[in-house]
Amino acid sequence: MRSRALSTVLAPIVVTAMTGCGGGGGGGGLSGTVETDGSSTVFPVAEAVGEEFQIANPNVRVTVGFSGTGGGFQRFCNDETDISNASRPITAGEVEACAAAGIEYTELPVAIDGLSVIVNPANDFVECLTTDELRRVWEPGSSVTTWRDVRAQWPNEAIRLYGPGTDSGTFDYFTETINGESGASRADYQASEDDNILVQGVAGDQYALGYFGYAYYLENQTRLKIVAIDGGSGCVVPEDETIEDGTYAPLARPLFVYVKHASLQRPEVRAYVEFMLENAPTLVPATGYHVLPDERYSEGLSRIAEAAGAAG
Repeated sequence: MRSRALSTVLAPIVVTAMTGCGGGGGGGGLSGTVETDGSSTVFPVAEAVGEEFQIANPNVRVTVGFSGTGGGFQRFCNDETDISNASRPITAGEVEACAAAGIEYTELPVAIDGLSVIVNPANDFVECLTTDELRRVWEPGSSVTTWRDVRAQWPNEAIRLYGPGTDSGTFDYFTETINGESGASRADYQASEDDNILVQGVAGDQYALGYFGYAYYLENQTRLKIVAIDGGSGCVVPEDETIEDGTYAPLARPLFVYVKHASLQRPEVRAYVEFMLENAPTLVPATGYHVLPDERYSEGLSRIAEAAGAAG
């Protein structure tokens, strides 16, 4: 269960310093700024890290935005941010944009998410959907307009759909995994880069269907109903064990941060990234996501040291 509420604001936030005692991250001697933006799915992790980092470093200003994975990479490759939070790997087009701008970076996996399919709690007939049924609902040109179109025994009620916007890495991952091509989706649904808006939509609509990151379900599980997914081996509900061991397939996915090599030359940025990796085993579970094996974080720390040395 998460220990802090997800922000409901619609614009990037500044994680303000908190009073108290804390260790690590430079012992309080750092100052400056750390500018991050990107995935709303990764936002809870970045927010938690920023808050805890500033306990130890109250003179560092950490800005956390959530313009979506695509929007975050656009800013990152325009040299506007130090770190880009992403719920999918960087695309070939984004690699080219960063290269053209002379932006060098390192990719760091930070957590695992179970992308979750959600209905309203008043929905008493949907317990599990197959990946083929999801494809028929969400594919471009879909003829599915009612729940009866999905299964004949279900009610003849219109499905109202809620999902991430096209700048979202969750949108990219879901469409590639379910529809076979990143970005391939029907367009007649309520879209938002802010997962809290999607939560509100599904929570207020008896016949809604939506998808977003697992942490947003956990934060609102009294208002939502999670759906098991059958990827070919039976119905599996996303939960701690099934996401961590990979049996929640194919919708379990890694979450990333991308850090700019030039920014690593600033002590506050390097300290922030190292703090994230060193404290991920504690902070990530508090956000509703799942930790990677310890060796993955150790590998990330080694890559940061190498990148900082190469850029110096």
